[in-house]
Amino acid sequence: MPKNNICFAQKIFLSAALGITCCTVLANETPAAAPAADAENIDTVNNSEQGLLYLIPRMIDAVPTFLPEQSDSSYVPTTAETEDSTWSDRQQKSIRNWADRTANKIDNWFGDPDPRHPASATLRVLLDSSWNKHDGYEFKPRIRGKIKLPTLERKVSLVFGDDSLDNELANNNAITNENTPSASDKNFDKERIREDNSSLALRWSNFSKHLPFETDFDLGVRSGDDIYIRVKAKKDWELENDFKFHAEQIYRYGVDSENYLRTNLELVQNSPNKALLADQFNLTYADTQEDDLTWDNFIFRQHKFFHEHTFSYGVYTGGFLNNKDLRLNSWGPYVSWRQPFLREWFYIQGDLNYLNDHRNDRSHFIGALVRMEALF
Repeated sequence: MPKNNICFAQKIFLSAALGITCCTVLANETPAAAPAADAENIDTVNNSEQGLLYLIPRMIDAVPTFLPEQSDSSYVPTTAETEDSTWSDRQQKSIRNWADRTANKIDNWFGDPDPRHPASATLRVLLDSSWNKHDGYEFKPRIRGKIKLPTLERKVSLVFGDDSLDNELANNNAITNENTPSASDKNFDKERIREDNSSLALRWSNFSKHLPFETDFDLGVRSGDDIYIRVKAKKDWELENDFKFHAEQIYRYGVDSENYLRTNLELVQNSPNKALLADQFNLTYADTQEDDLTWDNFIFRQHKFFHEHTFSYGVYTGGFLNNKDLRLNSWGPYVSWRQPFLREWFYIQGDLNYLNDHRNDRSHFIGALVRMEALF
């Protein structure tokens, strides 16, 4: 993509962020009441709840549902209760302890560790499987790890694995993967998998107390030899009627991949004892992608039947901007189910969607995705 599109893309990013933020603010505003004849009418207007942040949830709550009540009760035993029960539990404990020992060894390189604040490590291992009638089956193992190094002022950590997982929202609703699809017809592309999971970087978090948002600064290497820097800033705003607005801005520059920008926006209503209502939007510019901009949007409702058991349903829309031509490329309904399976540290998620693809001349078709995730 020509580099002179960068300024144009940055303007689009800023406009999108400001536009959605303004819409959110406007949705909270209550229209001014016309002069009333008496005090009773004035009180009625002032006490009424107006705006989209009240109207839309009321309309959705009015729809009858056959789903059970919300619950946060847990029936899966804790990791401490099961860590010595079976072979898989003992392996999980062994890997977890090995990761923590390795973290403490690395932390010791930078100074004298504090026994009260030892280093620690977290590790996610994922296996994503997908199928549709056009592309067939595909399997993609993904890994992401983080080692906290408290010796370095408790702000520096070592991150490794598939760095694209950090570009997603922390509570990303659907199974997604922004990595470039495999160009081969292989169901399991070893070379692509190795390249996608080869990122290694040092991360400085919240490096300034004077900034009004949380920050991460990464310096590392990805895809084998692509030395890069990456900055991520994020902030939350509390709104009316149990709504919260979350925004993230990511910029990365790599020696080979060059410029990459991504904006994540999320508007969520999480009322007590009610299903979650949310919209998740992302906008991406990258020198390595074909289009000037790509965007994805998920609007959905999420029910929680037990602790960490979620059932979501909604509508996906996605498209692109190319040579000032804005297109809706794909849209359709989807459902998603995620839960811990038998153990607190092992999750299964299944997504089912019915989407189209205008660019590839594909009418609506069924797609299925399954994710198995182990936490260490």
